[in-house]
Amino acid sequence: MTISVEQARERVLSRCRRLEPESASMLEALGRVLAEDIRSDIDISPFDNSAMDGYAVRAVSVADASREHPVTLSIVSYIAAGDSSEEEVGEGQAARIMTGAPMPKGADSVVMVEHTEPGERSSMPGGTVRVMRAARVGENIRYRGEEVKAKEAVLSRGDVVGAPAVGLLASTGHESAPVYRRPRVAVLSTGDELVEVTEKPGPGKIRNSNSYSISAQVLEAGGLPLRYPVVPDEPVATREALARAAGEADFIIASGGVSAGDLDFVRPVLEEMGELEFFKVSMRPGNPQTMGSIEGVPFFGLPGNPTSTFVGFEIFVRPALRFMQGHRELFRPMCIATLEQDVKKKPDKRYYLRGRVRRSDEGRLLASLSGGQSSALLGAAHRGNCLLVLPQGETFFGAGTEVETMRLDMEEGTP
Repeated sequence: MTISVEQARERVLSRCRRLEPESASMLEALGRVLAEDIRSDIDISPFDNSAMDGYAVRAVSVADASREHPVTLSIVSYIAAGDSSEEEVGEGQAARIMTGAPMPKGADSVVMVEHTEPGERSSMPGGTVRVMRAARVGENIRYRGEEVKAKEAVLSRGDVVGAPAVGLLASTGHESAPVYRRPRVAVLSTGDELVEVTEKPGPGKIRNSNSYSISAQVLEAGGLPLRYPVVPDEPVATREALARAAGEADFIIASGGVSAGDLDFVRPVLEEMGELEFFKVSMRPGNPQTMGSIEGVPFFGLPGNPTSTFVGFEIFVRPALRFMQGHRELFRPMCIATLEQDVKKKPDKRYYLRGRVRRSDEGRLLASLSGGQSSALLGAAHRGNCLLVLPQGETFFGAGTEVETMRLDMEEGTP
């Protein structure tokens, strides 16, 4: 029975489970999902400090300061980042202060150095400074606990660790973080016609490109690909390869051998060894998409044509791998764009055509095909940045028609 894309997606996700957490170093955690809240061991900022190079003052001392009527203050101390100062700033006084340096007692604002001029004497302690702008209480000060207080959560379970989060981990004393484990993904290509990439194909042979492109997609989705040798079109070899994969991986992907040809053994072996969920989806390219499990390990069989494999992975496998890693956002962003050319299709299925979205000078999103749409060729996918999603039942989409696009150049969750 042929099912819809939405039904297939739902069934794929139902076969998957979130992987257990593991501890990863700060940099190894980059791009991964936190499995627990991260709490700070100190206040951040740990003390009141200056956000600018300038002068720490009492705001009342410079309330009437302007370029026309500067206020002259006595300099009582010099405070660099890492210093501490016991000198109190009184009315009519200032402390020369650097960015990140602790605020001295008595001061309640910082005047940026750009709004000052050196006085008649040195701008160091014992000298003077002319302030040419009034200051507000609290101006250019980062207060203790402004970001987070000790024992409060600075990062939350489900957050994706980006570069700022790495900085927060470091500033709150965490050398490592609990993140969901990356799935080990077995990648198998089947077919007697396949030879390795270093071998020049003879008559009737082609290079095994799918296992490399799929492995690249696995890496882009955050998984760890386990690339297996080519599996011959033979039941015993297929059975042995799937059994090995089920013992080593968290998810199995096979390309080829999932249709109904005389030498397509993946589906019958899957039914023999495990469970079959579905084997046809109402879409093009890639009508034969096969989902099941072997010994509880999710299995997804992609068609053998490179573009069908690429599209099937994006629609079904990538969301599943993201789910296993704890991501909340599973699906690529969708947006509406206006076709720049006529596009025709058969009415039988939903089509996913390789295309490119661009923004016009007026700010409109425009879409066009990025090349030939043969399922055997990857050039259009390489040149494109989206999939044009054309619904089942319709045959002609004229230039100027608004169509839905799946943005392959945007991360999941991008508005």
